[in-house]
Amino acid sequence: MSILLVGLLVMTIATSGCGQQEENTNQDFSNSTIGDIREETKSASVLPSFLDEKPEQMSVIYEAVVNHKEVVEQMPCYCGCGESVNHKSNYDCFVYDDTKTGSVVWDDHATKCGVCLETAVESINKYNEGKSIKEIRNMIDETYNNGDFAKPTPTPPVKS
Repeated sequence: MSILLVGLLVMTIATSGCGQQEENTNQDFSNSTIGDIREETKSASVLPSFLDEKPEQMSVIYEAVVNHKEVVEQMPCYCGCGESVNHKSNYDCFVYDDTKTGSVVWDDHATKCGVCLETAVESINKYNEGKSIKEIRNMIDETYNNGDFAKPTPTPPVKS
């Protein structure tokens, strides 16, 4: 399934923004400060079980993000997660940590946030269309830096 097909899902969630909803968890999960679920899997090819109950498109987005780290980690997120949970980029909304052993600690923050999802989808789509990371970053900043969104994460500028 192409990431281009997830627009409807993103738009549906985007209307709700980022929620600070509490999630039911079990012993395999750990919680962040606002109730986000984190789950470690043995590799990036194994998606977290918290996606099992989400629409299939959500898994497509998570898979695309982890496969386009070089793009998504250079994009800021404008949902407020930089201040609320100390995220440094849009990538942190999906992945809490990529360990040196190859395992991935996933974060469910983006499953509840349209801004996070939309930023990742737009960034990846533009990259796949041939846009440079710097062009994409400029587009993301222009789109979200208009006062209607939260302060961006402290993502370093893209180097030329």
